[in-house]
Amino acid sequence: MGDVTRIIAGFAGSLHLSVPTTGTRPTSDRIREAIFSALESRDEIRGCRVLDLYAGSGALGLESASRGAATVTLVENSPRGVKACRANAALITAKSPGPLPIEVVPRAVQSFLDSTPGVYDLVFSDPPYELGNAELELSLAALVPRLAPDALLVLERSSRSAEPAWPAGLSLDRAKAYGDTTLYWVRAAA
Repeated sequence: MGDVTRIIAGFAGSLHLSVPTTGTRPTSDRIREAIFSALESRDEIRGCRVLDLYAGSGALGLESASRGAATVTLVENSPRGVKACRANAALITAKSPGPLPIEVVPRAVQSFLDSTPGVYDLVFSDPPYELGNAELELSLAALVPRLAPDALLVLERSSRSAEPAWPAGLSLDRAKAYGDTTLYWVRAAA
């Protein structure tokens, strides 16, 4: 494993997580702090069923676990990423004051979305920047039936990429650029 990142707050605050040496682009501390500050101000984490797509190290999903998510599912296809997610999930689970279901799914995102029966309240999607919008839009369409009413999707994309076309059932709430990264806050139909 390469660099380390940390859990920002919650019961596992300051815990360091392993990050794969290659194949991932970890979300910066600055962007994660912005995401979780906004989520907490809206009370969007506690008790939620969280899905972290293209999880990498699992930092976004595991930050949610530390802050009170009910369940967390990390979907990652890279063997190094899966190894990091499993190791990091074990660290978080060991620190948890109570039962904390964290599942690591070693599959491609599209395959997972096409076959899972799960329903989620909060979804993080941080696909590789080189993933084209056409492929991303297929995944977004497959995600829609997996979302609870009024669920929130936080999508991270390169600021150089065009905004994706949102499928029926999703609507853009807001977008904000942080240098090379743009965060899209997207709502499922109520």
